[in-house]
Amino acid sequence: MTQRLLPLAHALALSALASLGILAPTAQAADGPNFPITTQQKATAKQVSQAGVPLSELSPNAPDSYVVKRGDTLWDISKIFLKSPWRWPELWGMNLQQIRNPHLIFPGQVLYLDKSNGRARLRLGQPVGTNGDARLSPRVREGSLEDAITAVPLHLIEPFFNEAVIFDSSQELLNAPRVVATQEGRVMLSRGETAYVRGDLGGRREFRIFREPKPLRDPTTKEVLGYEAAYVGTMNLVREGLEGTGADGKPMVIPSTFTTSILRQEGMIGDRLASVPPREFDNLAPHAPTQDLSGQIVSIYGESLTAGQSQIVSLNKGTRDGMERGHVLALWREGNTIRDMTLPDKPQIKLPDERHGLLFVFRTFDRMSYALILSVKDPVKPGDKFTQP
Repeated sequence: MTQRLLPLAHALALSALASLGILAPTAQAADGPNFPITTQQKATAKQVSQAGVPLSELSPNAPDSYVVKRGDTLWDISKIFLKSPWRWPELWGMNLQQIRNPHLIFPGQVLYLDKSNGRARLRLGQPVGTNGDARLSPRVREGSLEDAITAVPLHLIEPFFNEAVIFDSSQELLNAPRVVATQEGRVMLSRGETAYVRGDLGGRREFRIFREPKPLRDPTTKEVLGYEAAYVGTMNLVREGLEGTGADGKPMVIPSTFTTSILRQEGMIGDRLASVPPREFDNLAPHAPTQDLSGQIVSIYGESLTAGQSQIVSLNKGTRDGMERGHVLALWREGNTIRDMTLPDKPQIKLPDERHGLLFVFRTFDRMSYALILSVKDPVKPGDKFTQP
């Protein structure tokens, strides 16, 4: 079957694989050369495929077989078979010949766990016969990319690829094109209404709208690491304006005309425009950092003071620190300081930090990153620590 890529704007029920980097845009076959799998991941899978995985690395409740369901992710399946879900290359490498690309696993396929000679190997199979018995026939399925499972729940992070942006300097927005007037002199802008904009558009036609950039500071050093602006929505250019001199020699300004297309909140005069960035076609598969990497939560995205599972947080490490998209990180809860009531003088003691969750990094900047909280036991707050998993 001919494989095709879908634009990100397609229904979120479909797997927007290419648009979010889960699949390379030129993929043609399950063993094609362009799938976004890193050299390290390939090496790990090749090494494991030669001997399988020690049984001690399997999840205690790993089933003998599992039928892939619609809505599953690589993360979900990794949790079923392995103790550490971010170690998906091992899951893939259990049978490198049959599972040539972990991004092309489809609902209805059977993953069969072979635990022979003290090692574990994962095989793809398909039930045969009419009674659904355990006899499996090896089979690699051909299918449309829209059916293939994704690495992580994309619907949780898709909106933030446009909305969550960290600017290096507040001047980036202060010097950006700005809304100077609204339709019929209205104070606020609603979806589909006209806005008038002054500033250099740089030949672009589609823009995001932002408001009130706020500094993001390192929880420990208090250094400003970047500026996060409130996302308002998007607007599209209808007609470019003119700025020059009229026939009478006086300055003549005709602002550009825009129409609002998407609004998360009402637009206002003074809102700033930033261009819509191209989609990032690099790897989003979960993996652990290859070097020591630790830091702190800078802020909770939005207005919340604390965050829970499936919310977004910003981190005080970025690409210059070795942070990559797809990194899985451990969350730590700081131990409380208490008094030891068993001693006469009741001295203060600090309880040990406790690991209580996992983060998934999906967007990186120079000095900061955004991450999705995959799992957590207690509320997450600014200043909480993260490390390698």
